Amino acid sequence: MSWPVLTQPEPLVLSSDDAEWASGICDCCNDMRECCFAFWCCPCFACKTSNQYGHHLCLPLLDICGCGCVHPLTMSMRVYVRHRYGIKGSLCRDCLCSSFCPPCVWCQMSREMKKRKLPTTLGDIIHR
Repeated sequence: MSWPVLTQPEPLVLSSDDAEWASGICDCCNDMRECCFAFWCCPCFACKTSNQYGHHLCLPLLDICGCGCVHPLTMSMRVYVRHRYGIKGSLCRDCLCSSFCPPCVWCQMSREMKKRKLPTTLGDIIHR
């Protein structure tokens, strides 16, 4: 016997304090160390940040194989962070930011993770 699905699972939102990014996309200079790291070696910085989010270390390297100026993994990580923390935004803005300034996007996500100080993976939630 199969049961029909009546409701879809809701996204896990760990915080929705103000529903805005803690810093703007161009606020890279708020953390000069990370800013320099991201702009001099964005793939390395993206891998480090992705790993801190609990994703595979080399996952961001798939963007290198991407098509032109579109960075699908950077965009999907930004969408993931936005949904995870309950931040307002749109897929269109995520796509524009990720396409035109990936280092800024990775810096913003890293600052968000530091600011919120919330667990980002299911493993972190279980072990607390």
